[in-house]
Amino acid sequence: MFDLIPFGRKEKDLYRYFNDFEKSFFGDSGSYLSAFKTDIIDKDGAYVLQAELPGFAKEDIHIDLNGDYLTISAEHKEETEDKSGQYIRKERRFGSFARSFNVSDVDTDKITASYKDGVLELSMPKQTEEKAKVSQIEIQ
Repeated sequence: MFDLIPFGRKEKDLYRYFNDFEKSFFGDSGSYLSAFKTDIIDKDGAYVLQAELPGFAKEDIHIDLNGDYLTISAEHKEETEDKSGQYIRKERRFGSFARSFNVSDVDTDKITASYKDGVLELSMPKQTEEKAKVSQIEIQ
């Protein structure tokens, strides 16, 4: 059963040394896990935002719009009761994740969202540029 516990090899590698230092200083979770990966694509008059949120239920994901900022947040809730026995190792993390994006050049009334296979996809149409009004001013 002890072969289920991952052990790191002790190598004399400068990269591994600094990586281990970061883990010991910031903890094993690291600050990079508090955000999720996103891709933003400029596609046919709209921006398409794809966010990786694997393991989340659709009900655990929230999209809020506050002024010119769109915030995507998701939360894993930890079960406090251990139903299966004692853990040998527990690597799955529980907590909240959030990212904000500036959407000042997006028509926020027409944003649509879908969630499939752990990927949240938002289609955000660009604002149409208002053409300059041409008018003539009479001299009196």
